[in-house]
Amino acid sequence: MAIEHIRLSQQGKDQLTKLKRVTGIDHWNELCRWAFCVSLAERSVPPARRIAADSNVEMSWRVFGGRYADVYLTLLKERCTQDGLGTAPSVLAQQFRLHLHRGISYLAGNKELRKIDDLIRLASTAE
Repeated sequence: MAIEHIRLSQQGKDQLTKLKRVTGIDHWNELCRWAFCVSLAERSVPPARRIAADSNVEMSWRVFGGRYADVYLTLLKERCTQDGLGTAPSVLAQQFRLHLHRGISYLAGNKELRKIDDLIRLASTAE
């Protein structure tokens, strides 16, 4: 498995804490799934950058993906292939972190996201 464990940055944790309060979604992994998908929907490749793993929020890949972990991995592989990056385990791990943190930033920065209904509306209007 390319991605065994996921540890968020402190900034990502802080943003997720805000999102938990705003949406009422209690579980980190559920918010992370939303964030990952929001980033995948963005057409651009997330900019390469080093993301510190300096928070105390950590989860396994299976906890992140739940019963759909294989689907999320397939989506990640497909996106990496589309972006011309390949699917080496190190590429998958790096791109996952980039997509996850970009998605968290997008959600946290969305001023129209005030409740869970807004999150659902965001997903239903995505291209």
